[in-house]
Amino acid sequence: MEFNPQSSLTPDNVSPDHLYLSSLPPVAQAASAPVGGVLKRLIDVAIAVTALIALAPLMIGVALIIWFGSNGPILYGHQRVGFGGRTFRCWKFRSMVVDGDVVFERHLRANPEAQREWERDRKLRKDPRVTPIGAVIRMLSIDELPQLFNILAGEMSVVGPRPVVAAELRRYRGSAGHYLRTRPGLTGMWQVSGRSDLSYRQRVLLDRYYVMRWTVLADLAIILRTVPAVLRSRGSC
Repeated sequence: MEFNPQSSLTPDNVSPDHLYLSSLPPVAQAASAPVGGVLKRLIDVAIAVTALIALAPLMIGVALIIWFGSNGPILYGHQRVGFGGRTFRCWKFRSMVVDGDVVFERHLRANPEAQREWERDRKLRKDPRVTPIGAVIRMLSIDELPQLFNILAGEMSVVGPRPVVAAELRRYRGSAGHYLRTRPGLTGMWQVSGRSDLSYRQRVLLDRYYVMRWTVLADLAIILRTVPAVLRSRGSC
């Protein structure tokens, strides 16, 4: 099966059968270079540098709004798993309250349905930690722009699987090796295929499919589809 850049992968047509999951061969977790090699890396650097220059006024404006609009740091870094299992600090504009962990734990204890949603999807549609400013920048994915620096550092790619924490990678099971073969992406098939409207299983299958079928044209198609997907805010939370 070839990836069709014009196709719309939705919750209705993304399934184990659609991706021929059972027919895909296992992938070793150890790899000498990330998927795409030098070519993908050169494209990453060129896009990241161009984007940082073009988006500098927006990023400075967002930083000032966060600085004056809420207490706490402008950026938030969290440990994620990258290529080959190496961990790195994934940067975002801070969109949550400073004592988010305390607020979050209290919310889950008081709301069993939220606890189940978190265990199932690793996301909450109504997250009590998110600030009013944070809700806006998350809806438009502006909070993830600092990851352009992760791309320049070689820790992430413009296109790839959504970066996960170590505990989350265990949910990938047999597909974990696929995730570890590439750098996590600023955007990817999940982001242009419904985001939080998709189940976690569908997200894992999309990551696996991306690694198995990677091409430069597929990356370019995903990049082109990212802007309208973000503007529609479909599946954002």
